[in-house]
Amino acid sequence: MRLKIKLGLALLLIVQIFGLRLLRYIPDTVERYYSLGIYPFFSKLSRYIFGWIPFSVGDFIYLGLIVYALRWLYLNVKRLRTGPAGFFLDVTAAVSLAYLMFNLIWGINYYRNPLYKTLELEKSYTNEQLFDLTERMIAKSNELHRELGYADSIKIDLPYSQKEIFKRSLEGYAALVEKHPMFNYSPRSIKKSGLSLGLTYMGYSGYYNPLTGEAQVNRLIKSYKFAVVACHEEAHQMGYAAENEANFIAALATIHNPDTYIRYTGYIFMLRYCINEIARRDEAVYREMLTTINPGILKGYKEMRDFWASYNNPFEDLSKAFWDNFLKANNQEKGIMSYSYMVALVVNYFEQHPLQP
Repeated sequence: MRLKIKLGLALLLIVQIFGLRLLRYIPDTVERYYSLGIYPFFSKLSRYIFGWIPFSVGDFIYLGLIVYALRWLYLNVKRLRTGPAGFFLDVTAAVSLAYLMFNLIWGINYYRNPLYKTLELEKSYTNEQLFDLTERMIAKSNELHRELGYADSIKIDLPYSQKEIFKRSLEGYAALVEKHPMFNYSPRSIKKSGLSLGLTYMGYSGYYNPLTGEAQVNRLIKSYKFAVVACHEEAHQMGYAAENEANFIAALATIHNPDTYIRYTGYIFMLRYCINEIARRDEAVYREMLTTINPGILKGYKEMRDFWASYNNPFEDLSKAFWDNFLKANNQEKGIMSYSYMVALVVNYFEQHPLQP
């Protein structure tokens, strides 16, 4: 009987792979019945269950699964010689079961309607649109930098603890939902990851744990980015699986925050992506615009680059390669580059909702 179950699970993996490919052709159905139907119920339930616990339950679950997997591998590695077929059948069955659970409790969100369609935005944009918005983004970022009372050359750090930033992230979503009810976020379940050092060596600022519904933020990252990452992971909790969309929603949630410091982090976050996109398209324009950005803002970007560079290691490349392929297998054809494709959403959104001067 156990053999039949394992064979069934192994075959189910093939069915899942092809079945998920079919979902690409029915995003409206996925949106209606899963992303706006089944998923919110289970997501909110898990956040109610685990959100009040002060530490990350998901971290302990992942650690337990890793220890169990390593122990199983240690006890069964000899089967690669004595019974390789049974060994690979067990592994395939386990992967199939894990993949099924992942998709049922969160992964199907990868196949929902893209956000640009939901918000009725254009998909593409011109260089002129990008240059124009970036100039206005620079002006707004410089303005907020001065409004906070800092000289142009001074790098701004948020005067809040990470716990306070978590609380303030809700205020941004509360303001954003007045304009876009679809971004209603509750209940809160955002925590600092106990695996932050490991996340840093792998090159990640945070992650969403679909098993517990917890959003995890790397506690080691520098403060200007911390608020945006918190909102990014909260966007994943709402069912926005695509990385560019989670980045975009995080940007909106931070720039709508009533707190000027949080708004500042949102604007310089968007500005960094826009200016980097200009660098890829027109280096001369990029270098010219760079001179108009307050040096204090550029120091914040450099601090973030230096932070990641200090943890650079070969394992990070392997981790990023795995994540790149994982995203491509889950309906994000640009893979890890998907994060930067938020620029199209930003440019076209502010064509309809003009950036405040």
